Amino acid sequence: MFFNKKNKNTDKENASKETSFFEEKINDTFEDKVVKVDDDDIEVLLENEEAVEKKLSGVNSLTKYLEIGKIMFGMIKDIKRGAYTNVPWFTIATIVMSLLYVLNPLDLVPDFIPGIGYLDDLAIFSIGIGWIESDIHKYLDWKIEQANS
Repeated sequence: MFFNKKNKNTDKENASKETSFFEEKINDTFEDKVVKVDDDDIEVLLENEEAVEKKLSGVNSLTKYLEIGKIMFGMIKDIKRGAYTNVPWFTIATIVMSLLYVLNPLDLVPDFIPGIGYLDDLAIFSIGIGWIESDIHKYLDWKIEQANS
């Protein structure tokens, strides 16, 4: 992860310790929420697809994640339709929590704070992607197969 860089001088080491605390806090919060995801959360996510995409595209630091977010929405839709079934519940829950967290304006660092307001959104989204990266690749392979059939 991008938070684990070690620095040699004291000021940077202290900043790294604070970052490690921040990273641990985000991981703990995210893990606690992922295990509580249910079908209602999936419905809320799908109802707010446009708002999530707008938020990801409206912030320069999150723009590069917009396409991944669209892939994740596509995956959830295909799972819900029953077209794509080869996916563990943990992956579904991680997608739902990652995207709903981005949508939520009241998170660890409120979005209205200039400069750092989207830092936690980016961190949660990145952690979620890291946890399910192989499942995203499997889904994309499946989509390519479907398109070639």
